[in-house]
Amino acid sequence: MAKKIKIALISRWNATCGISLHAEMIGWEFLRRGYHLKVFAPTLESAGRWWHHLKIREDEDFVERIYEEMDPEGKGGVFDTERVKEFNPDIIIIESYQSLPHPYIERLVTELNVPSLVIPHEGDHLRYKDLSIFTKFAVFDERFKEELIGDRLPDEKVEIIPYPCYPLREQRRKFAEDGRIVFVTFGRQPAFELYPYINALRELRKEYKNLVYRIIRANEALDIDEDWIVQEVKILDLDEIDRILSDSDIHLLPKAPTQNVVVSSTLYQIMGLLCITVVPNTRHFEMHKSDNTVVIYENEDDLIEKLKRVIEDEHLRKRIKESMRRYVEENSVVKVADRFEELINSVLVKDVKKVF
Repeated sequence: MAKKIKIALISRWNATCGISLHAEMIGWEFLRRGYHLKVFAPTLESAGRWWHHLKIREDEDFVERIYEEMDPEGKGGVFDTERVKEFNPDIIIIESYQSLPHPYIERLVTELNVPSLVIPHEGDHLRYKDLSIFTKFAVFDERFKEELIGDRLPDEKVEIIPYPCYPLREQRRKFAEDGRIVFVTFGRQPAFELYPYINALRELRKEYKNLVYRIIRANEALDIDEDWIVQEVKILDLDEIDRILSDSDIHLLPKAPTQNVVVSSTLYQIMGLLCITVVPNTRHFEMHKSDNTVVIYENEDDLIEKLKRVIEDEHLRKRIKESMRRYVEENSVVKVADRFEELINSVLVKDVKKVF
């Protein structure tokens, strides 16, 4: 019987966080394919210092919380490297991010001397002193390669593997089927990021009286009381997100501008529902400016105009949905996991038999 490949995955887990979501999408696919996976995650207390990190569910048996994240100033941070060594992995996969205790990771990789794969989520720069100690880097797109790694590594040490999408699970609702146009926003974005949408919808209500805006926030409701805005405070799991978007017409996804290279994990989490999604022109969506998968607006006037077009133009909605469908099919979690599987097999020592 072939040996099960043992993967140590260092990452956030079971949290409202794009790092956690990526690890879970890939990690669960590894488990389904028969890998022996152990997740080494941060303590909830330390990870919870970050505003966007909230616990979603209880940990599974294969999850161990063995490290404390660094604080926002980059100080502190502790990592129990012995726990990883005891697992004796064949490969280490590191979902790397700003508050990960980088010196401990470098020490662990050097001492274990097994292949290592880094998936960087840092948006500004990589804090490792020596990138060459890692076997491979898997980045989401060319921007990460150019801006985070640059000339610090040869091209053969860097692979581009896109952020995965959950499978197609098309929404049930037909557009405005009950006479209402239902807009929705969910998540834990700062309140100010929602106000362009609120202002635009207030203006649109002069023409579309049947407009409803549903806002589900993980922390607290907005300080606003208007009868067309329905608010709820709740941390959503994937099934709940699917139900909410399936019962909505247009998804309004808020993001603030940033200079960092970044992607939107929320978009890839929900794109498979084929719910029309409207986004601001920020770096989160740079890679989608030409593929017609999302509606990108420049300012509030542009937002109002584009929302009108989406509401009125059925053919436009169909074109967007077909573009979303193609993107999800090309970048599904299964296909992305295939890419990671190929990469894992390529870096493992030659006498380790492939499980697949």
